[in-house]
Amino acid sequence: MIASRPSNFRRVRLGAIFYVSTLQYFLVQLLVSLRWSLAYSLSRNTISDLGNTACGKFNGRYVCSPLHSLMNVSFVLLGLAMIGGSLLVCRSTPTTRGQTVGFVSIAIGGVGAVMVGFFPENTIPAFHGIGATLPFLIGNIGLFVLGLSLGGPATLRVYTVLSGLVALTFLAFYATSHYLGLGEGGIERVVAYPQTLWLIVFGTYLIVTSSSAEVFVPPAPVTTVPN
Repeated sequence: MIASRPSNFRRVRLGAIFYVSTLQYFLVQLLVSLRWSLAYSLSRNTISDLGNTACGKFNGRYVCSPLHSLMNVSFVLLGLAMIGGSLLVCRSTPTTRGQTVGFVSIAIGGVGAVMVGFFPENTIPAFHGIGATLPFLIGNIGLFVLGLSLGGPATLRVYTVLSGLVALTFLAFYATSHYLGLGEGGIERVVAYPQTLWLIVFGTYLIVTSSSAEVFVPPAPVTTVPN
């Protein structure tokens, strides 16, 4: 149990703090969007537009983000928190194979977020696209797998599964340019935000619970009692 291994418990707490620190991603987006030369549109503009380093037309949208450097630093910090938090939690707990796959997938998604920060959308589009794909696809698959393999409260497991499932469903629409009336930026947020919100919620859960070990014990299989 984690509680009987203080050093491991501290590492799990540190990983949880990394997860909760991703709150900065939302705060920085708000700050950077408020400094745009023209009004920033949550529906029309993508998250990556906030990190675009030039002013002018980009993919049919006008972009001009004076604080683009701050946004790109935020992407990198988000990715490092995903990597560090996932590896700390995974290596410090007796995780199952499914949990390991889930946390490693989120860490891979973190690598993608770092790439997004280092390669803004108007620099090397291929690298930026790969970076965005890793959390959108691999990271959200990891969420879904985690939801099926975590223990702890049923509400936490269901929330984790739904976070991954919703994001992956809307990713299919986003990838095929079916924006469902939300706009490109709006539907992208439905793909991206559930994962970051989950990091904050899950990290908070690990911090505030007196014994977080139960969450790493897989749920008992459902058995049926013969009549």
